[in-house]
Amino acid sequence: MSNDCCAADPGLLSYEQALERLLDAAPVVAGVETVDLRHALGRVLAEPLASPLDVPAWDYSAMDGYVLRAADAASAGTELPVSQRIPAGKAPGPLAPGSAARIFTGAPIPEGGDTVVIQEVCEAREGSVLVGPAAEPGANIRRRGEDIRRGSEVLAAGVRLQPQHLGLAASVGVAGLAVRRRLKVAVLASGDELVMPGDPLRPGAIYNSNLFTASGLLQALGCEVIERGIVADTPQATREAIAAAADEADLVLASGGVSVGEEDHIKPAVEALGRLDIWRLAIRPGKPLAFGWVDGKPFIGTPGNPVSLFVTFVLFARPFILRCMGVAEPLPRVLRATAAFDWPKPDKRREFHRARLESAADGSPEVHVHESRSSGVLSSVAWANGLVVLAEQQVVRRGDAVDFLPFSELVG
Repeated sequence: MSNDCCAADPGLLSYEQALERLLDAAPVVAGVETVDLRHALGRVLAEPLASPLDVPAWDYSAMDGYVLRAADAASAGTELPVSQRIPAGKAPGPLAPGSAARIFTGAPIPEGGDTVVIQEVCEAREGSVLVGPAAEPGANIRRRGEDIRRGSEVLAAGVRLQPQHLGLAASVGVAGLAVRRRLKVAVLASGDELVMPGDPLRPGAIYNSNLFTASGLLQALGCEVIERGIVADTPQATREAIAAAADEADLVLASGGVSVGEEDHIKPAVEALGRLDIWRLAIRPGKPLAFGWVDGKPFIGTPGNPVSLFVTFVLFARPFILRCMGVAEPLPRVLRATAAFDWPKPDKRREFHRARLESAADGSPEVHVHESRSSGVLSSVAWANGLVVLAEQQVVRRGDAVDFLPFSELVG
């Protein structure tokens, strides 16, 4: 996409430039621990997992029916004595020559058996079975190692473990996995106007929604959250709070105070304590985004407006944190859908607007946008199920194809 918006102000970084800098700078957290599968959900695998066994570990029946030698039932209508019954979980004996064995789905194939005839085409008789069609060698048998071969890699390092990964590890007999240590993130909010929920709302104050939005986003990522509370709008209080947070966490995340007003102290505080690498971005919402280092620890400062905090977190802080956690592929997938709106007055910056992906009358996906462009309307984020990506100076007409980032890719 075009970066023409940056030409008007060389101090603004494009979305791609900022994201590249953040991911390149992300330090992978040190420390590996082995956890039980029951506690591994959402953790990041530190080492590749190789299977210690074949899956399945033996040939087994894919159907309920009768196992036999195909040569013994080469003609239709063959009757064979039933020599044994093999339920799942039972180790069978060798198949007696010239006989069949009753077998059930998942049960091991006995030595000597080479085909399973499904029960629907057989007629059970007293002590024998009438096999309808001629038997086909190898039919209805799942072979040893058909799913996983012993020694093969089943999970790669850097995968963020989901339920299916835990099931796969269990299927090869692994009870615990080596995962990265949880990332410790200290969260603080800047602003004398902030009041904690439950306290009286004095004139001119607002409730501190940012703490709960940021903490919730971090918890959904599996981070260990350290809440540092509200920081007074003074240079000294800001410096002290950031320094203390960096002392006990792997990452410091602050909201508010990153603009250029007289009461915005984050930027000078970070510069006094370390250095600032990123400050302003060519996006809307979220133009002011601070990234730097304090005492060797990364620092991210988001805008104080609640929508801007949410958007900058999911676009930048989330992939940075995932990379710090050791995730190999931290970027979200982008969907293509049809615009159910007109966007006649685009911004010179790239816009990530709150939107809903819904089904059109014909079942195709279409995107609807929230009516407000204000970065203070947090209810619009609760209404949305994703962000529509509107390129710099892009005019959109109803029916145009647009990029959509679902919250399922951005949250958790």
